[in-house]
Amino acid sequence: MTNKIVATEPNDLGKLFIERANAGDVDGLVALYEPDAVLAFPPGSRATGHAEIRKVFEQFVAAAPVLTMGTQHPALVNGDLALTAATLSTGEVTVEVARRQPDGSWLLVLDQPVLGS
Repeated sequence: MTNKIVATEPNDLGKLFIERANAGDVDGLVALYEPDAVLAFPPGSRATGHAEIRKVFEQFVAAAPVLTMGTQHPALVNGDLALTAATLSTGEVTVEVARRQPDGSWLLVLDQPVLGS
């Protein structure tokens, strides 16, 4: 189900995440992360690497959530690293760190989808 669209800008990752989550595309969600990335979801837990992140997203998409894009803040970029954040309609904030890949695309390294409000 995964489409071949990649993040050419750090904030593309948020848009791609919403599209793939709403499509139930676990493979596509996992593909947004570096192989050794860390995902802090659900709150209070930690998944490291594609295998653990896949398990989290299998449970997540099984619940069939319908996600909407929050207010994305401008990415803070320093070289090949970027800090991205969005404020959701619930007031919660997401925070992510992405890294530019050798081909120029961006992948998530650290992801904390629910930081607080």
